[in-house]
Amino acid sequence: MLRYILFRLLQVIPVLLGTTFLIYFMVFAMPGDPILAMFGDKTPDPTVVERLRAEYHLDQPFIVQYLLYLKGVLVGDFGVSFTGQPVSEILARTFPVTIKLAAMAIVFELILAIGIGLISGLRKGKFFDNINLIIALLFMSIPIFVIAFIAQWGLGIKLGWFNPTVGSGAPIQDLLLPAIVLGVSLYATSMRLTRASVIDTLNQDFVRTAYAKGLRRGRVVPVHVLRNSLIPTITNTATDFGILMVGATVTEGIFNVPGVGNALFQAIIKGDNSLVVSFVTFMVLIYLGVNLIVDLLYAVLDPRIRYA
Repeated sequence: MLRYILFRLLQVIPVLLGTTFLIYFMVFAMPGDPILAMFGDKTPDPTVVERLRAEYHLDQPFIVQYLLYLKGVLVGDFGVSFTGQPVSEILARTFPVTIKLAAMAIVFELILAIGIGLISGLRKGKFFDNINLIIALLFMSIPIFVIAFIAQWGLGIKLGWFNPTVGSGAPIQDLLLPAIVLGVSLYATSMRLTRASVIDTLNQDFVRTAYAKGLRRGRVVPVHVLRNSLIPTITNTATDFGILMVGATVTEGIFNVPGVGNALFQAIIKGDNSLVVSFVTFMVLIYLGVNLIVDLLYAVLDPRIRYA
């Protein structure tokens, strides 16, 4: 198991180097001067411009800029935004909100995907299965902002079951509605994967052997069928978590969630390249960490993987 963990950790290194280089290149090597963009239509003092360029290492060759940035990332220093505020402070304020929202959405997604997917797989071709596939296709077809607006109006404003917008401090109860919206918008793919995997597992020899040995259905389904059907679902859920961490911008905007997505969107609008690069790099680190955990869960769910 230790050898398997070390092997997966070594695989993360080139991915991290490659992604950080591409992120930095796409933001800072593009035409335009981010320092001049800070002043908008105003004409800045050349001395101030040169000082800011030196402060953000923009007077150095590109490769030197990247190496200095990478050095800071490796020691946990994500730099300073163009507004003068340390990126770590902005992350400390926004990241806990987004990770709470993402975690709650993943919980809703897994409850729906595993529960409904398992029942659909066990009842393949029956009424419940057919209706469920239609509903899943419907949710996959509707854009998330449409689901968000309908939920905000119907469940938040009309029925009053949830707060329609997130208040100061982003309390858990205010995050329930956006988390449900995100979970519902993502569950369909995971549910279909669970259903297909359950159907495939039911036809495996070890399941037939378990029934032949006299084991009850209540024992075979959770232990032999469900456990061996979760790997595709977990893989997709890890991808969804990464999407939620950086792609919940629309939902955060609609529900006024003070999270990473909102902060990243504002940084892009303002041309704060330093903040954009640092935020995206941090999200890459989170994404790689989640995928590493998922790889380790593979080994727990299926010992054949770690021995292979």
